[in-house]
Amino acid sequence: MPHSRLAGSRIRERRLVLGLKQAALAKEVGISAAYLNLIEHNRRRVGDSLLDAIAGALKTDPAVLAEGAEAALLGALSEADKRLPQAQAELDRSEDFAGRFPGWASLVMAQNQRIQELEQMVEALSDRLTHDPELAASLHEVISAVTAIRSTAAILSGGGEVDQEWQDRFLRNMRDEGMRLSGAAQGLVEFLDAGNSEEVVPIGPAEELATFLELHNHFFSDLENPAVWKENARDKAIGMVISESAALTTREAQDMARQFLTQYVADAEAMPVQEFQAERESLGWDPVALARSFGQPLPSVMRRIAFVPARSDGMAAGVISCDGAGALVLRKAVPGFSLPRFGAACPYWPLFQALAQPGRPIRAVVRQPGGARRRHVCQAICVQRDAPSFDQPPALEAVMLVRELDDALDGEALSLATPIEVGSTCRVCPRTDCSARREATILSAG
Repeated sequence: MPHSRLAGSRIRERRLVLGLKQAALAKEVGISAAYLNLIEHNRRRVGDSLLDAIAGALKTDPAVLAEGAEAALLGALSEADKRLPQAQAELDRSEDFAGRFPGWASLVMAQNQRIQELEQMVEALSDRLTHDPELAASLHEVISAVTAIRSTAAILSGGGEVDQEWQDRFLRNMRDEGMRLSGAAQGLVEFLDAGNSEEVVPIGPAEELATFLELHNHFFSDLENPAVWKENARDKAIGMVISESAALTTREAQDMARQFLTQYVADAEAMPVQEFQAERESLGWDPVALARSFGQPLPSVMRRIAFVPARSDGMAAGVISCDGAGALVLRKAVPGFSLPRFGAACPYWPLFQALAQPGRPIRAVVRQPGGARRRHVCQAICVQRDAPSFDQPPALEAVMLVRELDDALDGEALSLATPIEVGSTCRVCPRTDCSARREATILSAG
């Protein structure tokens, strides 16, 4: 959402304090120096994703830039109170507390932010422990070795006479199983330690494809050239992009990448990047208006909105799609809207509501769980991928566009929103790791 016009002034003050040049800061956050100059003079608004990038470069909290230090402290105290309402903090005296003890208020703000980061880490690790096949294989190896050692020890200590030859054989088995257990336990420890690092090892073709797309930020400038849109040139260009990537190690992942890039080129040909950027700046971020302008289906427009970088405003968009069975096949994240690496997503997402109502566009304003303050506009639709046939069921695909809520752009959607409180027990699915079980709040707008 857009922030106070004074945010630009705070950005400039913080930059000058750190001794950073305007060009250096602009380069670090990925915008032009001219656009940063407009921001600092309060002539352009700052979206949440761009504000986060600038705050990271300036080594400060985004709320301090958006609202000022005192307002940020009050906001942090209010958020901390919402996280632990059972503490019964005197919220009506928070302004007096922040004014008299700004240091303690800053400590509460930092601790609350750290709690949020830890919650996100726990969510990711929980998702991994539940669905990671490599972890399941490592645990199976450890349990198998322990079971073999226990069975052999039970035979040797059973009280009956055992020939010396068999004793030696059993002891050799115990030694071998002990070495196998040691190796498996060491591998398990290394695997769990690796979970704390930012680098994630791909597991399976779908993970390889996701890594490949993230490395390119879901945008392939080589495929935006009209010269590669002809059939022969297209196949050659796609093959070159795939062959040059070290992320695609299996044939299955390469086939999935080829299918994705073929669709990418078709979207790029129907909506050339410069024309699309110009239309998006003219019509806004409304996929329906853009679909009418280019005469393209909504799923193609949603993908294009998420993949094509914005020219000036810094607003980011993500896209998620699933097949007819509800399995996620494409995930492009957006700041503040977490996506599961393994397993299924939250069943309250409009993505799955659209899957149950093919052809009907569905819009919702979603607030993620875990104390996050951001709200996101989610627009979803389900379409049939293949031609209609009387002899086989339709192949369905649901696509959901996700972007930050903007009060100026989404005033109507926000006014139509109706809150739906999700309790501590999910009414949709029994999964223990489902994000809906942690009191998510979803504001739906039809």
